[in-house]
Amino acid sequence: MLTFTDTHCHLYDEAFDSDRAEAVGRALGAGVTTMLLPDIDSSSTPRLDALQAAWPDHFRSMAGLHPTSVKEDYEQELGLVRQRLDHASHFIAVGEIGLDFYWDRTFEAQQVDALRRQLLWAAELDLPVCLHIRKAHNEVFALLRELNRPAWRGVMHCFGGSLQEAQRAVEMGFHLGIGGVVTFKNATMADVAKTMPLDRLLLETDAPYLSPVPHRGQRNESAYIPLIAQRIADLRGISLDEVAEVTTASAISLFKL
Repeated sequence: MLTFTDTHCHLYDEAFDSDRAEAVGRALGAGVTTMLLPDIDSSSTPRLDALQAAWPDHFRSMAGLHPTSVKEDYEQELGLVRQRLDHASHFIAVGEIGLDFYWDRTFEAQQVDALRRQLLWAAELDLPVCLHIRKAHNEVFALLRELNRPAWRGVMHCFGGSLQEAQRAVEMGFHLGIGGVVTFKNATMADVAKTMPLDRLLLETDAPYLSPVPHRGQRNESAYIPLIAQRIADLRGISLDEVAEVTTASAISLFKL
């Protein structure tokens, strides 16, 4: 059986409260043997920790403050993230962190400050980063240039930028997270998935969000990773086996799984 890694899912979300064990079972049955859990904020942390503890052989955890959770209390939230990073050795990345200006820019300065500090922590601790970027690619690239590391390690999750932005991200050292959107009709992500080096692509669901066709509009889950992989294989004219092998090897290398 082919094996896959879902590099970004939220199976600790309340959307799975009624059938979480079954969803995990479906993922394992589909060959998705490893699932990575990005954090959101202190309200999600206990649920994330409980899931990772329940299936330690199949889930790995990140620690970070999501940009949409950056509010008036972000200093306190950042303190909790740093405390987790300092007192546990099992975290595979700092994430998910980033900038999200899609809904509003009320806390724009605070989002930038939170991202800068978490990027510096990742560099200090030699951890990759999982970046969430929405309507903010220019701002993220500007901050990355300002910090001026010779090479970055991490993934631009649910990559939604242009082909040129994808090329810039890869040149800086990043991987590109490819999810269910690649299966949508006229998705610009299809060009990215077809053109960028295969070893720079990572498979992800972002479950329970962004289900691939034919499940679009329904709850997403890690068991759908093979649908995303098959779409990439079709776009590139290669086998599903090759996509599974290369993306799994890239995830193992990046996150030291």
